[in-house]
Amino acid sequence: MAGLIKFFRKNRAEVGFGWMLTFLSSFGQTFLISIYVPEILKTFEISNGLFGSLYAIATVTSSVIMLSVGHLVDHKPIKKITILTVALLAVSSFLLGISHLSIAILIIALIGLRLTGQGLMSHISLTVMSRHYDLDRGKALSIASLGYAIGEAIFPIFISTLILWYDYEVAAMASAAFLLLYLFRLYFSDLTHFDKDLELATKPSAGSLIREYKNLLKTKAFFILMPVSFALSFTITAVFFYQYVVVEDKGWSVSLYASFFTVYALTRVIFSIYGGVLVDKYSGKKMFRYYLIPFTLGLLPFAFSHSIFGALAFLILAGISVGMAGTVKSAVLAEVYGTEKLGTIRSVFTMFMVLSTALGPLIFGTLMDMGISFGSILFVTAIILMLIILNAQRISTLK
Repeated sequence: MAGLIKFFRKNRAEVGFGWMLTFLSSFGQTFLISIYVPEILKTFEISNGLFGSLYAIATVTSSVIMLSVGHLVDHKPIKKITILTVALLAVSSFLLGISHLSIAILIIALIGLRLTGQGLMSHISLTVMSRHYDLDRGKALSIASLGYAIGEAIFPIFISTLILWYDYEVAAMASAAFLLLYLFRLYFSDLTHFDKDLELATKPSAGSLIREYKNLLKTKAFFILMPVSFALSFTITAVFFYQYVVVEDKGWSVSLYASFFTVYALTRVIFSIYGGVLVDKYSGKKMFRYYLIPFTLGLLPFAFSHSIFGALAFLILAGISVGMAGTVKSAVLAEVYGTEKLGTIRSVFTMFMVLSTALGPLIFGTLMDMGISFGSILFVTAIILMLIILNAQRISTLK
């Protein structure tokens, strides 16, 4: 831990940039957008199912766009790409603030929030940290990934308070203003030290990009790495999307369950930090084989326990895996594929991750509508995750 503190003091500005991007990615994450949902449903007089479909369409659209823009972080100045991304995220928040004018504006706002927030902000941060650092890659990624947990702790309070005092339009406008403040600071920041890591080649043509993507999808490494990354995002999003439905069905205290999220957030912060230390000590490949195990085991008490402390066990175990995920996944991509075209490669994995967050709630909701219990869904999911973990052990065969 002393080494991590020393590293932070020496690289405060660089890793602070990575942290800020993951922190601000909150504006495009499901956990924050979900706070707007009740007010949006009232404004447009639409059902949960219809909004869920619109949200899935927006998320899938943003994931596809990622493929055409994700590689830019390999070729363009980091400051230029980041300024454009933050500006578009601010515009998307503004559009959400005026979305009451038209449902078309709402859809455009959702696409922008998912693309720039969940997609590009995280993509830029973790790609730059992975590429800029080698021996201390785990430490840099762990500090940058802390932005997710801090955003989860701060922004829901900020947004929900504004909605309570005013309305969702004001909350969205305030988000846009907050992003513009960072944009102003970013304009005067010097990020040229990150540009020395850029690939010197010119921007690839559409044809060469397609060939690269096809070649990536044919590799053994892809079919080892992708299932783990996809499965965690898919399952955690679906579980959190319907968690309060489960809590109410089991007769648990909603307020007590909500208070357990403090433990989840704390666990996630601890393992966001500790995960970086473990990656630097053992390598991303080594940790990749095991980091999904706690989350998988945690699904079982949440599914079958009659005590609310089963939910607490799930949140602690989920916090371990989710805390380590950002660091481990980014580090292992750099170790397996190298850093020369890391932005291009990460854009493919980011696309599948974003896609999984759209499919998770949709598939879980469909199964529940068919009369399948949430516990049964989680049990089958846990079995599938165990098979995926077994497949992940093949990473040791990659050179």
